[in-house]
Amino acid sequence: MIPSRPLYRNHSSLVNQVLAAIIQKRPFDARLAASTTTDPNSSQPAWTVESVSEVLRSIPRVFFQSTHSIGRQRGFRHRAPLKQRNLKEESTKLRRHVLVLGPAAYRDPQKVELGLNKALEFYYWVEAFFGFVHDEITCREMACVLVKGNRMKALWEFLREMSRRGNGGLVTTASVTCLIKVLGEEGLVREALTAFFRMKQLHCRPDVYAYNTIIYALCRVGNFKKARFLLEQMELPGFRCPPDTYTYTIFISSYCRYSLQTGCRKAIRRRMWEANHLFRIMLLKGFEPDVVTYNSLIGGCCKTNRIERALELFQDMNKRGCVPNRVTYGSFIRYYSVVNEIDNAIDMLRTMQEMNHGIPTSSLYTPIIHALCEAGRVLEARDFLVELVDGGSTPREHTYKIVCDALRSIGEDNLLGDGLHKRIKDGIMGRYNQVMKVKPIMTRKGYFNSAEV
Repeated sequence: MIPSRPLYRNHSSLVNQVLAAIIQKRPFDARLAASTTTDPNSSQPAWTVESVSEVLRSIPRVFFQSTHSIGRQRGFRHRAPLKQRNLKEESTKLRRHVLVLGPAAYRDPQKVELGLNKALEFYYWVEAFFGFVHDEITCREMACVLVKGNRMKALWEFLREMSRRGNGGLVTTASVTCLIKVLGEEGLVREALTAFFRMKQLHCRPDVYAYNTIIYALCRVGNFKKARFLLEQMELPGFRCPPDTYTYTIFISSYCRYSLQTGCRKAIRRRMWEANHLFRIMLLKGFEPDVVTYNSLIGGCCKTNRIERALELFQDMNKRGCVPNRVTYGSFIRYYSVVNEIDNAIDMLRTMQEMNHGIPTSSLYTPIIHALCEAGRVLEARDFLVELVDGGSTPREHTYKIVCDALRSIGEDNLLGDGLHKRIKDGIMGRYNQVMKVKPIMTRKGYFNSAEV
């Protein structure tokens, strides 16, 4: 599947000139074309697929992001459940100057409109003045700009126009699959489903990757009814796109994650039953579950206090030759730490180290250290903190504070040592500077408070 994230990060001088012209709102005409021509005697074309794609990728970063998103952590996890967006309601709120929440929060509509218009103008300008021939990559990047700008009507018109060019070679199944992925990430799942069903109009045939992408987008917003309809369609005898291991893994992980987001015990039991049922169907069909499938189901069982089923899956995992990793052991360690079975959590950590199934980091040491401090086993918590630092990881600030307070309560302040204190504080400061983009301020007690630079 073609990724939707940018692959090229090096801005050439030609790309920078065009971006400067876009920001300064200069028109794309023959004068700008003459100024961006590198060398008239050179046989190399002025514009390449990489440079055109880089300009189109830069427009959302420059015009679509709000000032509140500057310096944010870039990750794949969503702290809040993803919800289906209503573009009509968002536009109504913007006209009435009402705060819009979600992916479109704090956006400047004028900057978004300027970026969309300039992207379309640039797309046709390089074609008219330089004779550049667009291909599947540049067409896909232009479509992604329209998606991120939430201009759906212009997107369908653009795709229909591009599908008529070059015998439909500009709009392929991989391109539409990438658009479905971006639409799902933007919270536009209904629009993603529309793009999936419009593949036939665009002379494309969906494959298993397209089905998996739209199923994942539907599961992220909790629309399991339509997702199961697509799965049942794939499971029909003789269907040209039968499901694979990743298809069932999407459902299993989504059921486990979505069950915990509900506040109803009955709904949680139902979702976990669906996950285990699909896992058994997957085995009956002859599919070999991978480590991601096992981790999703084991994590869901541990979070819903089904430790017997989780241990059963762990044993089955070892019998099938699927090697567990750090995520697998982390689910058990967090469960045992929460239910105050600290010795079992420590045994899981030592087993992972003995079997060489991963390098433990702060995410595994933290629940054990917290549980030991709560149980009054302060010296053991101190030993695990030292082991964590010696392993090359930096503990969280809250974990460091808990251990220091626990040692102070039993009158053993000097057990950590000045050198270890300095290493931990330097690591916390480096993490602040690198990730949080804030300036750490040390308080009188030796802990850190954050303030913006």
